[in-house]
Amino acid sequence: MSRLLAAALTAVAAAALAVGAALAVVALLNATPDQPNVPLISYESATPRK
Repeated sequence: MSRLLAAALTAVAAAALAVGAALAVVALLNATPDQPNVPLISYESATPRK
């Protein structure tokens, strides 16, 4: 019975650790600033062909 309890506690601890790690990764990804969406080439400002 004690082995079954130890296995159950280990599984619960592993699941809690996995959920915590997933939430931490999501929080870190949301903490990064958005990159500016500025095009390198815009056709309006390019010089026209001759």
